[in-house]
Amino acid sequence: MRKYLLLLGFVITSQINVLAQKPATPASSKIYESIQKLNFLGSVLYVAAHPDDENTRLIAYMSNHIKARTAYLSLTRGDGGQNLIGPEIRELLGVIRTQELLAARRVDGGEQIFSRANDFGYSKRPEETLSIWDKEQVLSDVVLAIRKFKPDVIINRFDHRTLGTTHGHHTASAMLSFEAFDLAANKTAFPELLEYTSTWQPKRLFYNTSWWRYGSQEKFDEVDKSNMTSFDIGVYYPLKGLSNNEIADIARSQHLCQGFGRLSQRGSQKEYIEFIKGEKPEGDDIFSGIDTSWSRIKGGNAIGNILYEVENNFNFTNPSTHLPQLIKAYKLLQNIDDQHWKTIKTQELKHIIEMCAGLYLEASASTPAIATNNSVKIEIEALNRSTSNITLKSINISPLNQQENTDISLQNNKKFTYTFNSIIPKNIATTNPYWLNEKGTLGMYKVNDKTIIGNPETKRALQANFVLDFDGYTINFEKDVIYRYSKPDKGELYRPFEIIPEASAKISEKVIIFNNNKQQDISVIVKAERDNLEGHVEICHPNDWSVYPKNQKVSIKHKGEEQTLVFTVIPPKNESEGFISPIVHVGDKSYTKELIDISYEHIPHQTVLLPSESKVVRLDIKKRGENIAYIQGAGDVVPESLEQIGYNVRIIKTEEITAELLSNFDAVVVGIRAYNTLNALDFKQQTLFDFVAKGGNMIVQYNTSHRLKTKQLAPYKLKLSRDRVTDENANVTFLNPKHEVLNFPNKITQQDFDGWTQERGLYFPSDWGKEFTPILSMHDKNESPKNGSLLIAKHGKGYYIYTGLSFFREFPAGVSGAYRLFANMLSLGKKDLKLEAKLND
Repeated sequence: MRKYLLLLGFVITSQINVLAQKPATPASSKIYESIQKLNFLGSVLYVAAHPDDENTRLIAYMSNHIKARTAYLSLTRGDGGQNLIGPEIRELLGVIRTQELLAARRVDGGEQIFSRANDFGYSKRPEETLSIWDKEQVLSDVVLAIRKFKPDVIINRFDHRTLGTTHGHHTASAMLSFEAFDLAANKTAFPELLEYTSTWQPKRLFYNTSWWRYGSQEKFDEVDKSNMTSFDIGVYYPLKGLSNNEIADIARSQHLCQGFGRLSQRGSQKEYIEFIKGEKPEGDDIFSGIDTSWSRIKGGNAIGNILYEVENNFNFTNPSTHLPQLIKAYKLLQNIDDQHWKTIKTQELKHIIEMCAGLYLEASASTPAIATNNSVKIEIEALNRSTSNITLKSINISPLNQQENTDISLQNNKKFTYTFNSIIPKNIATTNPYWLNEKGTLGMYKVNDKTIIGNPETKRALQANFVLDFDGYTINFEKDVIYRYSKPDKGELYRPFEIIPEASAKISEKVIIFNNNKQQDISVIVKAERDNLEGHVEICHPNDWSVYPKNQKVSIKHKGEEQTLVFTVIPPKNESEGFISPIVHVGDKSYTKELIDISYEHIPHQTVLLPSESKVVRLDIKKRGENIAYIQGAGDVVPESLEQIGYNVRIIKTEEITAELLSNFDAVVVGIRAYNTLNALDFKQQTLFDFVAKGGNMIVQYNTSHRLKTKQLAPYKLKLSRDRVTDENANVTFLNPKHEVLNFPNKITQQDFDGWTQERGLYFPSDWGKEFTPILSMHDKNESPKNGSLLIAKHGKGYYIYTGLSFFREFPAGVSGAYRLFANMLSLGKKDLKLEAKLND
């Protein structure tokens, strides 16, 4: 039975992943649930800081059991975290996590909102967080979210009263929500927002507490809960064939880049929220004292009378019988003065009408992406799968202003098709995550269009508007133009249709290291998004660098093809760093961005435009050893970075690890979180330790103590902690300044710790055996010194090195000191005294 349940959970999750981009095909049970939700006029806003902070159990419960309109306000898009499924970090990781949140909401039934706050990395205190974020701007965004969503109830994931006990972003999210609760109703607070919305006062504010707030379940059991409300979030939904906690776990499992795939749970389970502010509810009904019926709005009773009847007498075998009632309610709804509920319920009711009629309305482009001033075919499909009298009056492609007045009766199950031959005008903007269009700051994204702040994603470029007549009453249905295609091994697939520039360029290496003043050839790859692209490319570069030739001609015959141009970059004689950027000139236009595709099965395909640039670093770096074995963990660019400074790097799989294979290498480097992600690595530990004992070096990068796959991380005692230094500019003290790692083959100085990005390091060991020598000490403001960032132990003839320093962040940023220090770690024990004496002479 257990195997069956596990398989069922896998099948459900797999279907969600594979069909993430496919239009929904709702069954009668789904239509009925939508009608239940239509008849509930109440809303809940859940507030936290990051993707994965949200309590999917509570969101699913509010949406599916209570039937409330429920949204999650995530202040950031999770840009500062790690990626367990691919190489994307920072902005691109934020794009992935945005889509994973949307995938989770498609499962648990919630909506998704964001602020402009940028996840700059771990922060220990909310004061630090709010000094890097622009507090007023983020507070404005929270107020805007409340005024637009108009929640009756707000639930904070974190406690605004527990400063410094969790991630600073977490506490800051609760503090801002607590403050915005009252400000949202104050017309003198952020009055500029009233141009887009109106003031709103939520009824009550809660904090989503749990045993972890008190340290243990035993301590929580003893807490006075008179100020708390509880729910059994394990409730079972017969219409879904799933319990609430199963739905929540499937939603949670959409956060794949964070490794949150999990088994589903079933059975009764309590969830608690603590009353914080507003009008205290009576009992466990968080909507007590709030009218959530249609009588809440003026003129709503007549609408409610119709829709409650549809709900109470729903025809599961033929939902289309309710169309006359639904159309009547729709007409009445258009006369309602309350614009907030009118807008929300119009969209909900329109969708129910569409589902009851079995309508299939689609607009599919002939290509997934196209540049402006080019032609594209848009295939229209309209199908009425009911016996109801429905006429397709017209179809309009917006914003192209192409319209076809069809005026054709859609007969039961008779497909209507039509093809638009469209030209994409020059004034249509390229598709891109809107928060990445302008350069922001470390803590904030810049969004010039105030009307889209909070939106989870950019509105799609083209929409098809289907005007349908239902027995004399017309309703407009808007559908995004998509791209539908198939693969032999996948079947039918969907992806968004996007507008892209006619030309883009990229340099494959994002960091290019020059070990000496010898010139290097670099490749610029130009891609055409139209036929017969003609132009030229030049490279912008720092003044003390040279590039030859000055420009080169680009000529690409077919759309989708690429041309590679080779430029010679000549570094200065002395150490220097800067950025080089390709510019593609086509006619009177210039293109400076790189087109990046993000493709994973569990989220829609994403196209991102970012400035095309690479960092060039001229440094004097020495090294010993040549051949490095790399064991990949959660994903980083360390192997490529080591190749940049002249090492031969071979990525090896866990099952390949043998004494014979390792004998070919000078060192083994273990990728970040490898001991959290590779179960089989535990069985290879002794082989790796033997390699060290025979004279090899082993460098292990950071892991977390949570879900550690081995009990023996090192040949000696080594205990991981949550110690970290988040200030990238924190002072670094050399505990053992004469140690070889700080002196050979490169002399490490304080300057080598300049320019570090996001943090010094994370998850340092807090306890270790006497065999280890701590090398560095560092700490954040008002904290004790942390000495575990770099630990070195002699083991036999070789060295075992454990480091929590964030090399995986510094290498992509081209931090020269990080390269020099890592080269020293790889070179440990390889000092040839005779050769050194000769070199010193």
